[in-house]
Amino acid sequence: MLITLIGILISYLLGSIPSGIIVAKLFNLGEIRDIGSGSTGATNVFRTGNYFASGITFIADALKAIIAIKICQSYYPDIFILCVIFILIGHIFPIWLKNFSGGKGYASFLGILLATSYILFFIIITSWIIVFAIARISSLSALLSIIILFVTVTLLPDIKYVEAYYIAGLIILISHAKNILRLITGKEELLK
Repeated sequence: MLITLIGILISYLLGSIPSGIIVAKLFNLGEIRDIGSGSTGATNVFRTGNYFASGITFIADALKAIIAIKICQSYYPDIFILCVIFILIGHIFPIWLKNFSGGKGYASFLGILLATSYILFFIIITSWIIVFAIARISSLSALLSIIILFVTVTLLPDIKYVEAYYIAGLIILISHAKNILRLITGKEELLK
């Protein structure tokens, strides 16, 4: 029981690191939660016009997930699914921020994929890039790439952590609920 709690706590605390807030402060970008979707993720940092800072945020959010996954695989392999869940919960509901309001979890989700399956990471990031190049809508790209994830893990043989990928994908879909509503009503912002 104690081992499980420690693994969950490590995953949550690493996931909770508010990379976007830290990067915004370092680059004097102001309060990113007051623009766009109000999220602390790389897409909202992108909306400040500082693409380098956005890239740093993306890398940091992915890296914290990679570190957490590697710790989990080494010391807590029996609770891998819980580690994945709490990395994403930490990103979306970070303990360090007021109202526990963080990002959507997508960059950390990609970090989880990169740490566990190069082929899935390549398929999902490629699908995101293709959709974004066409539509210029980050949320749509993320949502469609999750659908592709579900199809891919269902069809590809010998994929490990299938249940964890399904759960992670569902968490990402839920975290994008407001984006889905804006997409349906045609109010979702383009990224330029």
